[in-house]
Parts: sequence; C-alpha cells; structure tokens
Amino acid sequence: MSAHVEHAEHAVHHPGLQHQFDNMEQQREAGAIGMWAFLVQEVMFFGGLFMAYLLYRTTYPMAFAAGSNHLDVVMGAVNTVVLIVSSLTMALAVYYSQHGNKKALCGFIVLTMFFGSVFLGVKAIEYNDKYQHNLIPFEVGGLKFKWNEMQWHEAKNRGEKIPADVEAYLKHHDSHGATESTDVAHKEKDASPALDKNYKLPIYSNGKDGDLELINKHATASEKERYLKDPTFWERKVQLFYWIYFALTGLHALHMVVGLGIMSWLLWTAWKGRYGPEYHAPVEISGLYWHFVDIVWIFLFPLLYLLGRHFGGH
Repeated sequence: MSAHVEHAEHAVHHPGLQHQFDNMEQQREAGAIGMWAFLVQEVMFFGGLFMAYLLYRTTYPMAFAAGSNHLDVVMGAVNTVVLIVSSLTMALAVYYSQHGNKKALCGFIVLTMFFGSVFLGVKAIEYNDKYQHNLIPFEVGGLKFKWNEMQWHEAKNRGEKIPADVEAYLKHHDSHGATESTDVAHKEKDASPALDKNYKLPIYSNGKDGDLELINKHATASEKERYLKDPTFWERKVQLFYWIYFALTGLHALHMVVGLGIMSWLLWTAWKGRYGPEYHAPVEISGLYWHFVDIVWIFLFPLLYLLGRHFGGH
C-alpha cells in the first residue's frame, strides 16, 4: 500500500522536477539562489579588474584620458544600445515562458541571440582597428605597440607596411614641416627636457593640438615630471590603459560568448515545448546571467570610452 502511494505521488510530479527536490517551487528557489551566488562571485571577479583600472586611472589620469580618446565612442554607444535592447528581449522571453507562449518565447530568444551577435561583431571591428594601428598592448605577429609619430616614421623607414590613414598623416605633416627626421628628433629629445611635439605627437589627434597639448594643460605635476625625465613614460602608461581595456572588454566578450551558448540551449529546449507556467526556471536563471553581462557593459562604457573625452576637445 505504501509503495503504491509513493508511486502515485511520483506520477503527478512535473517532468522538469529533479529527484532531489520536493516540488517545483523549491527547485526554482534553489536554482535562483545558486545563480545569485555565482553572480556575486562574478562581481568579485570583475571587481579586481575594476579596482586596477580605478587605481591606475587615478595615478595616471592624462595618460588614461589620452588612451580613452582614441577609442571609438560611436561604436561603444551602439553596443550599449544593442545590449540594452537585448535585455528587453530577454525579459520578454522570460515573460512568455511564464505564460506558455512557445512561439513568442523562441522568437525573443532568437532576437536576444541576434543582438548579442551584433555586439560581438562590433567589438571585433573595434579590435581589428586597434590591430591595424598597432594599439594592441603586446606584440602580435611581430608588430609592437606604437603610440607616437616617431615610431611610425621608424617603421616606415624600415619598410614596414603601415595603414593608409597613418601614411597620409605622415605625408601631410612632413610636407608642412611639422615632423623632423628620426636622428634630429632623437638629438632634440636627448638635449632638452622640454615637451617636444616632434617627438611625442601621436598618430591620432582628437584634440586641436594632440596629446602633447593635453600634457601641457592638464597633466598632474607628477605626470609631467616623470615624462620629462623619461619620454617613454607617457607611451608606457597609455599602453597600460590598453592592457586594462583589452582585459576588461575581452573578458566581457567571453561572457557574451558563453551567454550565446546558453541561449542556443534555451532555444532548443524551448522549441521542444519544455517551458510553460509550471516550469520556466531555466529561462529566468539564464535571464539573470544575461542581464548581469549587460550591466557590466553599462559600467565599462563610461569608464573606458567617456571619462576624459572632454580633454580631447569633445
């Protein structure tokens, strides 16, 4: 008799209920607690990188502002809008999973995946631009980090292939007498502690007079003093900015890839009709992860792209 009752109770269990839980509500709460615990760990994981960024940004404010001014703020803003919209489509996917609307659920999961893919595509374009202009902070394919005009002149004299816009920049400044030869520039650099525009003029210039004007006007006394003692100081600190930029955005992009994998699994199971009013916890939990990744970008965009842009004439 007891075995018969136990069998009858088991028969009414929802197919999605795992054997270690008594009911669907307990299973849903356990899953939510587990995801929140994971997200707390993720906050600490990203928190270390955010702390490193804030520490170095405070110590070398103008070097980091210069690096930030050479990021594409339009692409960053587009990606911000894309992720905000993807959070909306993810929330709608959760809503329709709760109401058992299979068609709408699958549709909004597909839209979420589409926006996530657009984000990664835009980020790939940004990364390619940094690669083309040697702004990768480590050596890639024999190409080293370059920040100033002197380095590009040296690369050109060695016969290295340089981007078309960089070559046009060099020809323009050469024709107007704004740049000098490598040997002369080195001599002036060694002979005088003055901020020599011919030596440290950057290849891009968002501001009227370039990053050297930023140093003269806005750099802290410590930054100026260290730059005058060692002209490579400025470049190394901008390179540090790009190390942190690639660490933060690369790690975030990796989380986006994982999120797309989760969405692919959700789409497959949703298409099989697995979710409805009684069982939709996997969609809710996956939505928490997706929203977390979006929120991380909401912090990354202003920190990396916007802070210090007013120094460059924006």
